[in-house]
Amino acid sequence: MGKAIRLSGLVILLAALLAPAGLQAQPMRPHSMLVLDQSDRRGPFYYQVFVGLRDAVSAHGHAQTTVYTESLDLNRFGGEAYQEGFRRFLEAKYRDRPIGVVVTIGAAALELALRWRPQLWPDTPIAFALVEEADFKRLRPPAFVTGGIVASKLKDAVTAARAVVPELKTVALVGADWEQQVLFRNWKDQAAAGIPGLDIIEIIARPMPDIVEQVAALPDHSAIIYTGLYSDGKGNYYPPSDALSFVAAKANRPIVVPAETFLEPGGIGGFVIVPSLVGAEAAGRALRILDGEEPESLPPSVIDVVKPIFNWRQMQRWNVSEANLPPGSEIRFREPTFLEKYRWRAVALATALLVQTTLIAFLLHERHMRRSAEVEARNRLSQLAHINRQATAGELSSSIAHELNQPLGSILTNAESAELILASPTPDLQEVREIISDIKRDDLRASEVIRRMRSLLKRAPFEKKEIDLNQTMREAFDFLKLQASARNVAIYLQTSPQTLRVKGDPVQLQQVILNLVVNSMDAMAKMPYGRTIIGRTEVNGDASAVISICDSGPGIPQDRLNDIFDPFFTTKEQGMGIGLSIARTIVLAHSGQLWAENQSGGGAVFHLSLPLAA
Repeated sequence: MGKAIRLSGLVILLAALLAPAGLQAQPMRPHSMLVLDQSDRRGPFYYQVFVGLRDAVSAHGHAQTTVYTESLDLNRFGGEAYQEGFRRFLEAKYRDRPIGVVVTIGAAALELALRWRPQLWPDTPIAFALVEEADFKRLRPPAFVTGGIVASKLKDAVTAARAVVPELKTVALVGADWEQQVLFRNWKDQAAAGIPGLDIIEIIARPMPDIVEQVAALPDHSAIIYTGLYSDGKGNYYPPSDALSFVAAKANRPIVVPAETFLEPGGIGGFVIVPSLVGAEAAGRALRILDGEEPESLPPSVIDVVKPIFNWRQMQRWNVSEANLPPGSEIRFREPTFLEKYRWRAVALATALLVQTTLIAFLLHERHMRRSAEVEARNRLSQLAHINRQATAGELSSSIAHELNQPLGSILTNAESAELILASPTPDLQEVREIISDIKRDDLRASEVIRRMRSLLKRAPFEKKEIDLNQTMREAFDFLKLQASARNVAIYLQTSPQTLRVKGDPVQLQQVILNLVVNSMDAMAKMPYGRTIIGRTEVNGDASAVISICDSGPGIPQDRLNDIFDPFFTTKEQGMGIGLSIARTIVLAHSGQLWAENQSGGGAVFHLSLPLAA
C-alpha cells in the first residue's frame, strides 16, 4: 500500500516537472505584425489609423514588436491582375520574414487577406479593423479572425444634419461611386430606402466641376453629407480630405462628415469615426494574440469609435447653436472667450503690475548704476591709457627730439643763407624763394611732429568715430620710423589696397599699434643684426579688418603665450607689465580681439581684429 502511494506521488512529481517543459516546447508566435491597408496610408484618415496602431504598439512593454505595413491603394487600383501581382509581391517580400499576426484595415483588405492566407500566411491569425456590420456579415470570417466592427449609419449623419439645420428638408449626398466607397458603400441601400420627411439628392460619381456647381446652388433648409471623393473624374486622384476642401470652398450649405479628418478641410462635423481609436483597438487585439491568446477567445465585436464631434469655425459660419448639438458632443477649434482666455491673468494683473513697477524701478536703478560704472571705467581706461602714452612718449623722447632738431636745424641754416644772399649787392631772388620754400617745408615737418606728440599726449575722452585703419597705421609707423632707425630696426608697412573703415578712437588705436611695435623692438634689442618689423593690414571676409605686427625676434615662450596680456606680467627688466594689458583692454572696448602667436620661421606676430563699419 505504502509502495503504491510512493509510486503515485512520483508520477505526479514527474508530471509537474514535465508540464512546464512541454509548454516551453510549444512553438512561440513571432512577435511581428503585417498591416495591410486597403487605401493609401499617406492620406490623413489612414495615416491616423496607423498612428493609433503604432502608438499602442510602442506603449506595449511586454515585448518588442516589429510592424510591417503595406498600402493596397484599392481606391485607385483593382482587378484580378493587380491583386495577383500584389500577392506575388508580398510572397517574395516576406518570404524570409515570419509574421505573427496579419492586421487588415478595411473590408477589402480583409477579403484579400482571407483569400491569400493559405498561400502566404498559413496558420497565421488575422485581426481586422474598419469593417462595417454589413461587410462583416457578408464575409463571415472564420474563427481564426477577430477584429473591431465599425457601426457607421446614414441615419446618424442625418441626425447631425438636423442638428445643424433645424428645419432640414433636403440632404445632398456627395461622394465617389458607391462601389468605390470603402466605408460607406452600404449607405447606398439606406439612401434608396428613403428617409421620412427628407428629399435626397445624390451627387455621386460626378466630375468635380459638376459637383462644385451643384453644391453652390442647393435650396434653403439643405445640408450636404460628404462620404469621400477620390478623383475629379478626369484621371486626377487626391485624398478625400483635399477634395472636401474644394467642395467646401463653393458649398452654400453646411457639410456633415463621417470622419474626424474631414473636420479641418471644411466639414461642420457629425457622428465621425475617430481613426486613431480604430488603429489602437486593432493593435490591442493583435498584441494580445502575439502575447499568447487565441483569436477564438477574442470574438469580433462592435467598437466605440464613432463620436459626435463638431467644428466650431463652421458652426460660426452657419450660425449653429451649441445647444442644438447631440448630447455629449465635442467641439473642436473653438476660440476661447475673453474670460476663458484671461481669467487667471485678470486675477494676477494687479499683482503683476505691482511686481512690474517694482522691477522697472529696480532695473532703472541698476541701469543708472551700470551706466555710471561704464563711464567711470572708460574714464579710468582713458586715464590709464594716457599714462601709458606718456610713458611711451618718454621712451621715444630722444628720437622725437632728433626728429625736431632736423627740420629746426635746416630752418636755421636756410635762414642764415638767405641773410647772406640778401646782403650781397646783387641778391639772387630765385634762390631766396627756394630757400623760403625749404623753410616752409621744414616748418610743416616740425609742426607735424608736434601735432603727433600733442595727439599722443593729450588726454581726451574715449570717442568712437569712423576712421580709415590704413591711415591710422601709416601715421603710427611714420611716428616710429626714427625710433626704429635709432635702434637699428628695419620697419616696413604693407597696407590693404581696400579702404578699411572701422569705428574707433584713432588716438587709442594708434597707442595699441605703438605698444605692439615698441614691444617688438624691445624683444629684438639683444639681437646683433636682422632686426625687422613688418606691419600689415588686410580684410577678413566681409565682417572684420586685421592688423598684424610681425617681428624677427626670438618669439614668445610657448608657456607664456596665455600670460603676456595679463596685468603686471613682463619679461623686461625695467618693464611694468601694463602695455599689452592696456592694449587688450582698448581693443576689447572696440569690440575687437587681440592675440599673439609664434611664426613657423621664427619671431612673434600680434594680430588685432576689428569689426568693419557697416
